[in-house]
Amino acid sequence: MTEEKQEEKKDHILSKGDLNKIWLGYGFTQLSSMSYEKIQGQSYAFEYIPFCKKFYKKDRDAAKRLLVRHSMFFNTEPQTGQIINGIVASLEEQIAMHKGVSEEMPTNIKTTLMGPIAGIGDSIIQGIIVPILLSIGMSLAKGGNILGPLFYIVAYAAVGTSISYIAFHSGYKLGVNAVDKLVGDNSKRITDAFNILGVMVIGALAANTIALKTIARIPLGGKSQSLQTVLNGVFPGIFPLAIVLFSWWLVSKKQLSPTKVILILTAIVIVGCLIHLF
Repeated sequence: MTEEKQEEKKDHILSKGDLNKIWLGYGFTQLSSMSYEKIQGQSYAFEYIPFCKKFYKKDRDAAKRLLVRHSMFFNTEPQTGQIINGIVASLEEQIAMHKGVSEEMPTNIKTTLMGPIAGIGDSIIQGIIVPILLSIGMSLAKGGNILGPLFYIVAYAAVGTSISYIAFHSGYKLGVNAVDKLVGDNSKRITDAFNILGVMVIGALAANTIALKTIARIPLGGKSQSLQTVLNGVFPGIFPLAIVLFSWWLVSKKQLSPTKVILILTAIVIVGCLIHLF
C-alpha cells in the first residue's frame, strides 16, 4: 500500500460497504415512516443504526446522541437529497474519529440545505425527469400496450436510483465544502435554470400529448370553413395551451385539488361535445 493510500485510510473509517448501508437505509425508507412532526426524520435515524453498532459499541451515550440528533424533522426531495446525506455521513465520520467537528454541525447542515435541495430536486425530478418518462410511457401505452407502464416503472427506478447513488457519494466526497455551492445565490441560479427547463419540457409535452380539437365550422366567403383549420393558421395548439393555462389557474389561484380540476375539465369536454364544439 502506497503512503498516499495509507494516509487516506487514516482519514476515513467508513468503508464503501458502510457508506452504501447509509445510502440504502435512507434511500429505500425515507417515506416509510412519516408523521407531520418528523416527515423523513425517523428513516434518517434508522440508517445510522449500523453506524452506531460498528463505531459506538463502547460509547452508548454517543450512539444515543447520534440517533437523537438524526430523529429531528427533515424533509427534502428524496433522490437529490442524498447529497445532504453524503455530507452528513462525512461529518459523522469526522465526529467518530474525534477530528474536532461539533455534534451540532450535522444538524445545522441538514437544516440549512434541505430547503435549497428540495427546490433543485423538485425542479429536476418532478419538472423534467418524471414528465419525460411519463410521456414516453404514455406513447408506448397507446392501444393497451403493457410496455408503457413497465417502461415507466423500470426507467424511473433506474434513473432515480442512479441520481440517489451519485448524489450521496458526491456529497460524501465534497463534505462540508458542498454547502458553499448549494446555498444562497448559487442555489437560486440552479433552481431557476431547472425551472426554466422544466417549463419548456411541460410546454412541449402539452403540445404533443393533449389532443383537443374543435369540429366547429364557421362561414367564410359564402362557404363554411373548419374553425380548427383557421386557428392552426393563426395559433397552432391554442386549445391545448388554453387547457394547460386554465388548469394552472385552477390549481394555483383557486387552490383546487387535482381531482376537482379533472372533474371540471371532464365537464367542459362533455358540454363541448354536446354543443358540437369538440
